[in-house]
Amino acid sequence: MMDKLEKLKSSEVVSVRNSTLVPLGDYDKPSEMFSFYGLEDGKEHIVIALGDWENVEVPLVRLHSECLTGDVFNSRKCDCGEQLEQSIDEIYEHGGFVVYLRQEGRGIGLYNKIDAYRLQQQGIDTFTANTHLGFEDDQRSFKVAADMLTAIGVEKVILLSNNPDKKAQLEANGVSVEKMQNTGVFHNEHNYNYLLAKVESSNHKINLPR
Repeated sequence: MMDKLEKLKSSEVVSVRNSTLVPLGDYDKPSEMFSFYGLEDGKEHIVIALGDWENVEVPLVRLHSECLTGDVFNSRKCDCGEQLEQSIDEIYEHGGFVVYLRQEGRGIGLYNKIDAYRLQQQGIDTFTANTHLGFEDDQRSFKVAADMLTAIGVEKVILLSNNPDKKAQLEANGVSVEKMQNTGVFHNEHNYNYLLAKVESSNHKINLPR
């Protein structure tokens, strides 16, 4: 492992800080987690390597923004937890990476996201709620994801996502997207309007029933 780690640390800008093997609890899937030096936003993002990632020609990659309410507490107001679970399963089978980004609430933070939820209860959609609070409708930058992938030697990916902006930002920052593979549609009575707003406001590829 040390030879591999020393090789990965050779990136000129963002570099690998450390890596370690971590079994993923309920998922029962071995993984390797990478931390980094030099991330431009100073946040503690990680890359989780799954399956036969070292030998696959083009890895399957999910850029997943942190969602405490969905990822940890299984909130039904979004589809984040379901997307993460599906991604781990599919990436483990194919070989690739989950890039886990500390960008809660599309970059506005947890407390502000709870404020946005309150506005959504009043009938405001998720994007308008962010702007009502004084933020951009989506403040996330995926450049840091491209930097981390580059640091571990990934130049081309199959992107597991419904969001065309992720593809655009990866390619603008040096990571080629061979193709996009959509995640599933995880709608329920609580998150339908949220998912519909993503389709109508930011062109997410979600095949929602109308």
